[in-house]
Amino acid sequence: MNLQSELNKTSLFSNLELLANQVVEGFISGIHKSPFHGFSAEFAEHKIYNDGESTKHIDWKLFAKTDKLYTKRYEEETNLRCHMILDSSASMYYPEVKDLSATNLNKIGFGVLAIAALMNILKKQRDAVGLSVYSDSYNFYSPEKGSERHHQMLLAKLSEISLDTKPAKQTETYTYLHQIAENIKRRSLIFLFTDMFQNSADDEKIFDALRHLKYNKHEVVLFHLLDRSTEFHFDFDNTPKRFLDVETGEHIDLYSSNIKEAYERSVTSYFEDLKLKCAQYKIKYVEVDVKGDFSKILNTYLVERKKFV
Repeated sequence: MNLQSELNKTSLFSNLELLANQVVEGFISGIHKSPFHGFSAEFAEHKIYNDGESTKHIDWKLFAKTDKLYTKRYEEETNLRCHMILDSSASMYYPEVKDLSATNLNKIGFGVLAIAALMNILKKQRDAVGLSVYSDSYNFYSPEKGSERHHQMLLAKLSEISLDTKPAKQTETYTYLHQIAENIKRRSLIFLFTDMFQNSADDEKIFDALRHLKYNKHEVVLFHLLDRSTEFHFDFDNTPKRFLDVETGEHIDLYSSNIKEAYERSVTSYFEDLKLKCAQYKIKYVEVDVKGDFSKILNTYLVERKKFV
C-alpha cells in the first residue's frame, strides 16, 4: 500500500489541527500554549505569593504599590509530543486483504494508514512524533522527532509493516505496553492501535498495562480495531467451517449458528469491561470497524477532539 497515495484519496480535513485535551510538554518553542507554567519569556499573570515559595519572581514594583506580595507567572510555548503504538501480531492482519487501499482495509491496514494520516497533521504543526511496534517482541522503537527525514523513515517502516506476509504469530500486549511506557519519559499524547485480543486470563494484566501508560500523566487514545461483522457479531453463513486461531494455530470445526449467541454475549461483556476500564483510567476509547469509512471514522474522532479543546 502506497501510504501517501492513499492519504491523498481520503477526505481528511487538511486544516484541522490535532490538539490534545491536556496540552503536553514539548521541546520546540513557539507553537502551542501550555497550561504548565514555568518561567519563560512571556508574562502570563500575577499570583499571590505563598510562604515558602521562591522569592526570585516576586514583583517588587507591584509590592510597592499594593503592599502585597505577588509573583509573576509565565506561559511556556510548547509543541506536542506524540507517540504512536502499533500492534503488528498475526491477528491484526485479519481479514485477509490482497490489495490494501483506503477503501479496502484490514486491521493492520487501518492502523498504518491512520498513523500516517495523524503524522501528516502533526507534521504541519511541526510536532514531534515517535513510533513503537510490537508483536512477539518489542520490534521497533523510535523516539519523538519532528524532522522530515524522521517522518519519511516512519512512513517507510509503516509501509513495510502493512506488506508483511509472515507476521509474528503471538503477542503479549501487556508485556510490551509496560516496556513502551518505560520508554516514554516526557508527557505525551499516545495513540494505541490494537485489536486487544489475548487470552481471557490476561484481561487484568492488559488493563494494568493501560494504566501504566497513564503513569506519567500521558494522554492515551485507544483505537480498538476489529472487523465488526465477523469478530463481534460472528456473522458467517451456516455451513460447517474450520475456525483457526492465527496466533496459536489451534482450530475448531463447527456451525457458526451454534455458538453465535454465546460468542456475541462473551465479546460484548469483554468490550464493556474494556470501555469501563478506559473510562476509569481516563483513556479515550475509540471503537473502529475496519470495514467502515476510513475518512469518516478519523474525521469523527478529530472533530470530537476539537470540540473539547
